[in-house]
Amino acid sequence: MQRRLQSTTRLTGHLDWPGIEQVCRLTRITWRNGQEQQEVEYAITSASRSQADAGKLLTWWRGHWGIENRVHYVRDVTFGEDASRIRTASAPQIFAATRNTIISLLRLWGCPNIAAALRENAYQPARLLAKLGILN
Repeated sequence: MQRRLQSTTRLTGHLDWPGIEQVCRLTRITWRNGQEQQEVEYAITSASRSQADAGKLLTWWRGHWGIENRVHYVRDVTFGEDASRIRTASAPQIFAATRNTIISLLRLWGCPNIAAALRENAYQPARLLAKLGILN
């Protein structure tokens, strides 16, 4: 995969957005099914050129997707969060916090695959409770 990020300050005066400092265009070239695909995404930022050049902005952009892939994807796919029918009062926030806690604990324990770790702990609940300090 190839990535190219371009940023400019020339467009900021033409946009009605408070605090805008730079406009960015990310061009991504990937291969899917043996064919080259080009994807283009745009962004705006309040970071000035002195705070973040194109290289720094690309690092931030990639970091954002790292979070998206490590947290939101796991919550949606592994836990089925988007399909959840829990919608009353504080229950959605409580279940989201519980899912985040589980993901964080498993990552702290060095689990590279959350789905596999969930299956393993479901099969051995006594070991999980001991690890949590609930049982000896």
